[in-house]
Amino acid sequence: MRIAISTDGTQVSPHFGRCPAFTLVDVDSGRVIGRQMIPNPGHQPGFIPRFLHEQDVHVIVTGGMGARAQDIFQELGMETVLGVSGNVDEVIERFLAGSLTGGASLCDHGSGKGYGVEKTVCDHPHDDHHHGK
Repeated sequence: MRIAISTDGTQVSPHFGRCPAFTLVDVDSGRVIGRQMIPNPGHQPGFIPRFLHEQDVHVIVTGGMGARAQDIFQELGMETVLGVSGNVDEVIERFLAGSLTGGASLCDHGSGKGYGVEKTVCDHPHDDHHHGK
């Protein structure tokens, strides 16, 4: 199984579509058998979910994403785990242990609008260093 984690440095990015990179982790029998980081191929409506599907990703782990992306992942039969934050290595350990739980999306895009397409600001509380200020 391959999971993709929206990544900003060593942390899970709160922004699925606008994260700098994705950490792809191959898991077999409860252990990591491969890991690579790939740059975000670019935020365009519907592109990233299909791109990750082509990379044979089964599970997406992220802080938040818009309703449109969630719908596309569901149509493609891919699982999304939203509301995740913290260090990527720790998140991988929790995933392997079966203790990774998601929650509400950390981004409230409203009306299914994607961050960065119709909006320039995400509606969740954040600190300035994640937004390059």
